[in-house]
Amino acid sequence: MIVTSFLDYLAAQRGASPHTLRSYATDLGEFTAFLRRERSSLVDADVRLVRAYLAWLHQRRLAKATIARRLASVRSCFRFLARRGVIEHNPARQVRSPRQVRRLPSFLPKDESKELLDRPGEASGAGRRDHALLELLYATGIRVAECCGLDCGDVDRSHGTVRVLGKGNKERVVPVGDAALAALDGYLAARRRASGPLFTNHRGGRLTPRSVQRIVGRQARLSGLDRRVTPHTLRHTFATHMLGEGADLRLIQELLGHSRLSTTQRYTHVSPEQLMRVYDAAHPRAT
Repeated sequence: MIVTSFLDYLAAQRGASPHTLRSYATDLGEFTAFLRRERSSLVDADVRLVRAYLAWLHQRRLAKATIARRLASVRSCFRFLARRGVIEHNPARQVRSPRQVRRLPSFLPKDESKELLDRPGEASGAGRRDHALLELLYATGIRVAECCGLDCGDVDRSHGTVRVLGKGNKERVVPVGDAALAALDGYLAARRRASGPLFTNHRGGRLTPRSVQRIVGRQARLSGLDRRVTPHTLRHTFATHMLGEGADLRLIQELLGHSRLSTTQRYTHVSPEQLMRVYDAAHPRAT
């Protein structure tokens, strides 16, 4: 009952996506099961039990990122209960998350992204759809769930923009380049339907994030790329290429839909192309 109330709050007040709600439900379901084995509950849990839960997760050799996410779910639920007076204080507040290794986002160099996007696609409706999908993901940097949620009416052809509904039901308008708009025009012309979901499967239903992941991976393999490419790779690639060409970090933050600038700052790594360009321009003996 407590977990259900918390999930209802996330959906109604915080605008959490179905994917986020499923993650919270899974994490909290595991934690409450752990508490039952310890003959306790969310209302009676203390710092000792939260630390014991963390130790149990470590014993299972879960990744640090997974453990940190599960602790964050527990901490959020306790914060919700404390603010509503169900418990006196948040027992997870004093428990530190495991320190994580900061990894650079995976992205495609410009030559590889060109190979992916310039590969001649199939002339079929599905082929045109897949090409338009790749172009849009790279042109806008939107999340895969945001892409799947697009309707035809969200694309403003005259202004060259797309209206995106992001996390927390926050709406933003993102520019779309000519190449992506041309690919969308070709796809929609072949589909002969300019309403409803923008990207559909062969039955006419809306594409799911998993389907988009399969499409992107397949197109990458067909392009001869020997690395794993996902929709999120294209999002990272968009941000990295924009930053490498001098785009302002706060502009990229707005385009990506990040609520905090610190999230966007991880893209400030130096790409090999940018490093060589600066070296050639700055070093007296480079050329």
